[in-house]
Amino acid sequence: MNKEETRSDVQLTEHLAEMRKRIIYCLVFFFLAMIAGFVFSGQVVNHLKNDPAAKHLEWHVFGIADALSVYVKVSLVLGLIISLPFFLYQIWAFVKPGLKKSEQKIALRFIPGATLLFVLGIGFGYYILFPMVTRFMLIMTQTLQAEEMFGITQYFSFMFSIVLPFGLLFELPVLVIFLTRLRILNPIRLAKMRKLAYFVLVLVAVTITPPEIISDFLVTIPLLLLYEFSIWLSKGIYKKQLEEDEKWLGDMEEKTS
Repeated sequence: MNKEETRSDVQLTEHLAEMRKRIIYCLVFFFLAMIAGFVFSGQVVNHLKNDPAAKHLEWHVFGIADALSVYVKVSLVLGLIISLPFFLYQIWAFVKPGLKKSEQKIALRFIPGATLLFVLGIGFGYYILFPMVTRFMLIMTQTLQAEEMFGITQYFSFMFSIVLPFGLLFELPVLVIFLTRLRILNPIRLAKMRKLAYFVLVLVAVTITPPEIISDFLVTIPLLLLYEFSIWLSKGIYKKQLEEDEKWLGDMEEKTS
């Protein structure tokens, strides 16, 4: 084994050790955040129960552990929201050695924006999409002439399955900015992909919403606007990159002349 291979193995071992350390930090912080979330989970459950989306529903318990299951699920979601900035910071700390100082500052600025977009996505999913889906499901129940009896565990599982994905979908601008910074994406490529992106976003919106034009419209428009906003952000970054490239080429020409 030559020196280069030995050095490569050492670097790989160091990277894996650093990754392991960051993962442990994240798990410990998430566990503590989940405990904090569990403390406030009762207040959150009561707030959600009195919210317009659930105020007209009667929750039932079908198992002896259903109440505990609900509190655990709520504490998990609260723990995730609380931990998200810390998770993003740990990712930044892991990739920091491979970034320039200017890139380190830019990457660090993503953390507040990504957290805010995640919370906005959850808010959109809960206050806009979830009530529409709930109303549609109630109408479907009435067509069966069946008695409505909602299990509290099933209610929260259903709610989180709708709300959490929108938190991730709203991260699209942050992802586009990050990939543009890495020169993997640019506004030209995003513009060329617009038709495909629109098709996918419309398909997602139609799939997760009731078969109503208004519901589809209310969900589709924000997703398309997010994509256009991502292109706009990418244009600003791409323009700066072109200016930096031109400056670098000019400096190189001066040195060689």
